[in-house]
Amino acid sequence: MAITAAMVKELRETTGAGMMDAKKALTETNGDMEAAVDWLRTKGLAKAAKKSGRVAAEGLVGVAVRDGRGVAVELNSETDFVAKNAEFQQLVREIANVALDTATDVEVLKATHLNGRPVEEVLTDAIARIGENMTLRRLHVLEGDTIVSYVHNAAAEGMGKIGVLVALKGDKAKAQEVGKQIAMHIAATNPASLSEADLDASLVEREKAVLSEQARESGKPEAVIEKMIEGRMKKFFEEVTLLGQKFVINPDVTVAEAAKEAGLEVTGFARVVVGEGIEKKEEDFAAEVAKTRAGA
Repeated sequence: MAITAAMVKELRETTGAGMMDAKKALTETNGDMEAAVDWLRTKGLAKAAKKSGRVAAEGLVGVAVRDGRGVAVELNSETDFVAKNAEFQQLVREIANVALDTATDVEVLKATHLNGRPVEEVLTDAIARIGENMTLRRLHVLEGDTIVSYVHNAAAEGMGKIGVLVALKGDKAKAQEVGKQIAMHIAATNPASLSEADLDASLVEREKAVLSEQARESGKPEAVIEKMIEGRMKKFFEEVTLLGQKFVINPDVTVAEAAKEAGLEVTGFARVVVGEGIEKKEEDFAAEVAKTRAGA
């Protein structure tokens, strides 16, 4: 029986198996879908499907830099225990290194080959072996004259709970030294953008509306209120933009001023935090124990 792409797609969606594994299963079972599912189950290749609905909010961010290009990859797991697993960490390292070559976003990265197979299939196999759901969630790519990376709460070299990339122009040796300090600053302060010009317009409008309302509640004349709003917005920009923030290494200067003193210009950055924005399911421990005993 001829094995069609539609059949392979259906089996992959049903079992979570990789494309080549699904095709082989259908070939081995002469296109019988149910038999193919069983074939994958006996090989341990359908386990990932059962785990795909579980929340993966732990994991690691892996960073890699080469020739003016840097990447930060977030690979999630269900538990921090798995994030400390040597096999998981090796997977993060390999995926980050593969991403350096051509990947531009997560979907491209999933299709990129790692050791002769698409990253997505390699990840599916790892889910089956390790026994937890994993998600290749985010990829940030940064390019520039010099790219400096930093990881906070490092679990191993080049990976941790927070990954930062900074792009700089200027002397490369100086950029490495000062760039590392700026990267640490970014990890600590979480700036919303590089500069005022890069800020999300909706965020600016929302903040201005709040500050305007607060100023008008003072009952002062309109001309005074406008000055109040202007001053408060200036302070807001200084607090949320990287270049406007006071440098944590030397609070007497801003990040932009610190870079300028070193003969450098910061041209971009990326900050990735493991599990950021994922809603974690909170369960009552006693209720969980009771549920487990009831099912025993």
